[in-house]
Parts: sequence; structure tokens; C-alpha cells
Amino acid sequence: MAAYPAAMFFMWNFLIKKLWIFFCIPDKLKLSMPIYRKNGTEIICVNRYHFIKRKEVHMLKIKSYVRVNSIAEAYELNQKKSACVLGGMVWLKMGNRNVSTAIDLSGLGLDGIQETEDEYVIGCMTTLRDLEMNKSLNEWTHGAVRESLRHIVGVQFRNCATVGGSVFGRYGFSDVLTMLLSLDTWVDLYQVGRITLSEFVNQKKDRDILQAVIIRKTPLKSVYLSQRNTETDFPVLTCAASLIGETARTVIGARPGRAMIVEDKADILYGFEEMTRKEKEKAVQEFASYAAEHVPVGGNMRGSKEYRRLLVEVLTRRAWEAVGGMKE
Repeated sequence: MAAYPAAMFFMWNFLIKKLWIFFCIPDKLKLSMPIYRKNGTEIICVNRYHFIKRKEVHMLKIKSYVRVNSIAEAYELNQKKSACVLGGMVWLKMGNRNVSTAIDLSGLGLDGIQETEDEYVIGCMTTLRDLEMNKSLNEWTHGAVRESLRHIVGVQFRNCATVGGSVFGRYGFSDVLTMLLSLDTWVDLYQVGRITLSEFVNQKKDRDILQAVIIRKTPLKSVYLSQRNTETDFPVLTCAASLIGETARTVIGARPGRAMIVEDKADILYGFEEMTRKEKEKAVQEFASYAAEHVPVGGNMRGSKEYRRLLVEVLTRRAWEAVGGMKE
């Protein structure tokens, strides 16, 4: 019974407002006038007799902006659920979100790629374009890193999007995540420290701060492939194949779920480097079929489940043919 007076109040409020618009406001002024809002939906008065529903325009709203002086300060501010660490903001600004504190890391010198004898240390604020144009990294990966990035929207977009945002977001469509998972990649978190990227990807999102992505210079042969409906669209499926030392690793992304490593439990590709050409051809075909059977895929607006399953087999076969030197 307690809910009855409240319901009557809202009903009468709605009717009074509608009658006021009907009798007191000229038709010309009624156009697009909202008379009711709830959960982002407006009821719009078109004229005296017609009312329509429409969705409100959503936008990013930031209450407070802080350009931090240390990672420790960023970590402390980020413990609130409504806080947000800013990267390139290419995805963030497209959503509807209220941010209490926007945390800017751009003053901490985390926007470069440092190369040592053993590894590449990529700061979280490094742009995808910087990664794409790094000569040493691309030579070491045989052009696979550049290939994984060159289709992402456009150069202007890649000049804004950051490595940290791409990795921490764990997006299902991410070319970056697929490529990095196929390498000997680690992430450096402020609170946890260094952990492997494969471990990080499968963790629940938390309030830690990603400081850097580290790629170890393990002996490597790598290839990256993707299938897209148009040149700069999101991928329908991505595939990266690498020989890390003697270990064969295959990663499938845009399933449309996040990228995953295909576990070769049957050891089909074991000793791949020492195989003869005929043995490699047989192993590649067998492993491609194995991957198609064991990689979970789904359907969406870019491709059906059946189409993606076919692509898993085709791209896996092509990638390993390229790694094995059977295909240019």
C-alpha cells in the first residue's frame, strides 16, 4: 500500500505536465520538448496529439581531473570505483560514464620504449603508432608487430590509443592483445609487480595500475594474420603464431571473446623446427583442425559462429605455414 501514493504522484505529475504542454504551449515550441525522463529515455512531444520515445545523447562526464606526480598517487586515487585512469581516451569518450576522478599519467615519463640486451620495456602511455614504427621491435618480430597494428582504424587513432589502455582493457577485438600474447610478454603492475601477460589476461579487473609491458628477447619466429570485412574495421578473427625458442605458441583473438592461447595438448607441433617439409605440412594441417575443434567461438554482426570456426582453421594453417617457411 505504501507504493500506491508514490505511483499516483508520478502519474498525476506526468498528466499535469502533458496537459500543460497541450493547452499552454504553441505547437511550434512543442517540437522535441521532453516531458518525461527515465533510465536515459525521453518521451518527446511532437505536437498536440503525438508523443514519441527517444534515447538521450550519452557522454563522458568528468568531475575532477588530476595530473598525478607519482604512480603511488595514481594508485591511491584509483581505489574509488568511480575513478578512472586516462589513456588515449579513444574508447572511453565514446561511452556514457560519470567519472569522479580522471587520473592522468602523462607526466610520469611512461610514454616510451626502452630496449636492453634482454628485453623491450614499453611504457603504458606509449601510443600504438610508436609501437608500430619501432624499427628494432619490428625487425625482431619479423614485422609481426607492425602487421598487427596497421589495420587499427587509422594513423590518427593510433597516435592517441595507448598500449596500456589496449592491454588493461582486455578487449575481445584487440589485435594488440593477440600479438603480445604470442610473445614472451610480461606486465609490470604497481601493486603486484611483474606477472606474465597470459596470467594477467585471465584475472578479474582490479584497481591496480599497469606501468609497463615487457617483451623478453627470447629467440623468436612470429607471424600475425587477421580477417576483416573492411580494411580498418574490427577484426572478424585474429591469429598469431610464434616459435619462442623451441616452444610453439598459437593465439586466437576476436572470437569474438578476448584472445586466448591454444594449448597444444597433443604435442602436434612439438619439435616443429627440426621437422622435414613434408612433416611440417602434415603437422600444420593436423594442428589447424585441432585448433578449430578446441577454440570456443561465437557469432556477432561481423561473422557467424560457423564462419569463425572455419577462419580458425584457415588462419592457423596459413600462420604456421609462414612460420615454417612453407609460404611467403
